Amino acid sequence: MSAAIEIRDLAFSYGRRAVLENISLDIPEKQFTVLLGKNGSGKSTLLRLAAGLLTPDAGRVSVLGQDIAAMSLAGRARLLGFLAQSHTSVFPFTVEDVVLTGRAAHVAFAPKAEDREKAERAIDAIGIGRLRGRAFTELSGGEQQLVMIARVLAQEPRVILLDEPTSSLDIFNQARLLKLVREFLDLGLTVLAVLHDPNMAFLYGDNFVFLKDRRIFRPGPGENPWDESVLERVYDARLQAIPHRGRALIVPKEQ
Repeated sequence: MSAAIEIRDLAFSYGRRAVLENISLDIPEKQFTVLLGKNGSGKSTLLRLAAGLLTPDAGRVSVLGQDIAAMSLAGRARLLGFLAQSHTSVFPFTVEDVVLTGRAAHVAFAPKAEDREKAERAIDAIGIGRLRGRAFTELSGGEQQLVMIARVLAQEPRVILLDEPTSSLDIFNQARLLKLVREFLDLGLTVLAVLHDPNMAFLYGDNFVFLKDRRIFRPGPGENPWDESVLERVYDARLQAIPHRGRALIVPKEQ
């Protein structure tokens, strides 16, 4: 299976604080890969490095065979869609206009009818048509998150990077969003996401990458990513794995 993202010998520090060391991994095409680990383990940093938003101290990142550091912003936007954890807008743009900005990499001067049509399609796909004329600044955090996901979809990238996309959503919309991610795969897209909740990851993901102590943590021979022995080492917590659909649901052990 070919890799959509290739990461080799990556290292990154914030000042003197090393965050990631010797990171090498492949993200397979047309699958949903999830980054997991404790708070502060470097998941969001790794995602931003994969998106070309940060410059590594060492190593390289390739997306669909192209060195991310050598790509123009427009070229990168045609390949990669990135959704950050939070979004700030001080101008009361409508939802429709915010989603339309996802077409920027494809627009030379002004949006064409085709661009508006694709923005509308993305709005309908995410199920936020009722918000179309609302001001983005008046929406709840969860509604804003859905709008920004529609914006990424309107961009028509080949790889989508999501940083904690479910953090502002209730349980209904978490499930709805992750089902949509599964549908993105049917369109030939590749998705790499940071998720806090291993249960949501194991319910919807295909592949799982753990970060611990600045490096990739890999389960041992014969171990599954959802085994409690693996997760207890990753999260430094006492956990119980309850078998579910061939995988497991994870809950804390009684103290």
